[in-house]
Amino acid sequence: QVQLVESGGGLVQAGGSLRLSCAASGSIFSRNNMGWYRQAPGNQRELVAIITSGGSTNYADSVKGRFTISRDNGKNTVYLQMNSLLPEDTAVYSCNLNYDNYFGRHDYWGQGTQVTVSS
Repeated sequence: QVQLVESGGGLVQAGGSLRLSCAASGSIFSRNNMGWYRQAPGNQRELVAIITSGGSTNYADSVKGRFTISRDNGKNTVYLQMNSLLPEDTAVYSCNLNYDNYFGRHDYWGQGTQVTVSS
């Protein structure tokens, strides 16, 4: 079983920065993808950014140039540096880890952390 523990959310003014962290523990397949998703009230969950174990990244258009995803494979930890935050970035941010192996697809989620950006 895999556990994901997020930290770093909070309240920040527009234009400010926050850094989210997500530490994974348990039995983790080495080739995996880690990412951040967010869900605002009344909206569907959406992808924010993902990063493969090889370091390839992909971002939602709405955060390109403002957010940076990175990971430390030795610590099984993924980070999301969020700069120039906007009120519309307000959401619950959840960490995801997924991989495929002989037994199929494996998908794990953290409990979520609230990010609130005030105008």
